[in-house]
Amino acid sequence: MENSYLASALKQFEYYKSLSDKTMEQLSFKELKEEFAEDSNSIAIIVKHIVGNMLSRWTNFLTEDGEKPWRERDNEFIDVFKTREELNAYWNKGWDCLFNAIKQLNSEDLEKIVYIRNQGHTVTEAINRQMMHYAYHAGQIVFIGKLAKGTKWQSLSIPKGKSLDYNVEKFSKTKCKRHFTEDL
Repeated sequence: MENSYLASALKQFEYYKSLSDKTMEQLSFKELKEEFAEDSNSIAIIVKHIVGNMLSRWTNFLTEDGEKPWRERDNEFIDVFKTREELNAYWNKGWDCLFNAIKQLNSEDLEKIVYIRNQGHTVTEAINRQMMHYAYHAGQIVFIGKLAKGTKWQSLSIPKGKSLDYNVEKFSKTKCKRHFTEDL
């Protein structure tokens, strides 16, 4: 994978997984399953949905429609996790599927057409579509985590009131090209 877009996309996916992982690590299993309002989703349900999407989209990514006939999307919104280990294993199964698919791509693949529900996308467009979908849900996971932890929440970015300190530290370093996640 010599292509800078593919390397960057992979780093971005890793970043969104990391935000979600760091959130889920702060929460009890009970908090992961908590729904804050009627007809809302718990983190466990969001995980189930994201993984269902990942397995469908990234299995045989270049050769099959991204909406697999075996996917049961409506069931993704029913929490069936009995243990934290089961939830974590399922979560990692989805990400492994995504990472394995991305790592097999090369620059020649980027303009190939793949389909999601019979709608054609270039590989680049399909990657971007999924990245934004997962970023949207990672944001939900973090927000729910913050609600659940309240004042016990450990910030995943620049804590409130610490922007100046953060910038002083960043600008004290020599300019160089690197992905922002390399400093996390």
